[in-house]
Amino acid sequence: MAGRALSGAFGRAGLAFLALVAFGSLANGAGGNPGFARLGPPDAPVKLFYEEKGKGPPLLLIHGFGASTYTWRHIAPQLARNHHVIAVDLKGFGQSDKPFDDRYSVLDQAKLLAQLIKDRNLRNLTVVGHSFGGGVALVLALQAKDRLKGRISKLVLLDTIAYRQDIPVFFRMLDVPVLSHIGVRMVPPALQTRIALRIAYFDNSKIDDDEVEAYAAPLRTAAGKYAIIHSARQIMPKGLDEIAAHYKTITMPTLIMWCDHDRIVPLDVGLKLRRTLPNASLRIVQGCGHMPQEEQPEATLGFLEDFLGSSRH
Repeated sequence: MAGRALSGAFGRAGLAFLALVAFGSLANGAGGNPGFARLGPPDAPVKLFYEEKGKGPPLLLIHGFGASTYTWRHIAPQLARNHHVIAVDLKGFGQSDKPFDDRYSVLDQAKLLAQLIKDRNLRNLTVVGHSFGGGVALVLALQAKDRLKGRISKLVLLDTIAYRQDIPVFFRMLDVPVLSHIGVRMVPPALQTRIALRIAYFDNSKIDDDEVEAYAAPLRTAAGKYAIIHSARQIMPKGLDEIAAHYKTITMPTLIMWCDHDRIVPLDVGLKLRRTLPNASLRIVQGCGHMPQEEQPEATLGFLEDFLGSSRH
């Protein structure tokens, strides 16, 4: 288990997660044709925003905690030259619906995306997940032999959450209704975002005002605040230990990418995933913090394209 390592990292970065609640752009990020997919049960449907571009084998891009399709803006256009790229905003983030309910865990998110994969009849699919989105991707990969049989063929994990860790003070505060709402409202969204980026990035000179403003937008809405709070409260879903125990059954080709200076989810987690997943390779991205696709897009693209090329059959 990577509990102690993750606990230390998340404890030191408690403020980072408070700031990361601002990650989510209302503007198009990945480029391409935008649309909405109506998913979920008929009595509680959810509209998920997505952008798609390109032709070829499909790629599903899943952003991290509080992020949106905006996070893929540097690499999606290049990937779309040889792939059908679909970047989606998870429920509660970006331009997707933010209902006032309690279904915001990785399991809930994976259920919606599994329906999207089936509704769009996606096959030979590569699922790419970053951070929280990597946790969603792992759940989808676990369904590749039953519910999603014959659909997912490859998996890519970027600085992903994967194992249980001690709950840091920040998440304990979010379990207290009054404190959680006061905390999110007291700190200006732009300040929260800038603090988050300074912790998530290794090179702070790459942070610009446009990026800060884009990521700060969702915290200016009541629905956005609600979605962030309830997503954070479910950052570790029920049954996570049982889920993690099944990672060893994920036999598809898997690329694990990790920044060499990640202060949010430490490299130890990537190393453990590499030991656990039987058909996985690990690549270290030099000179980045927690967001390789944003801070080192060229290196990220290089590893991705090498993997996608070598794993084609």
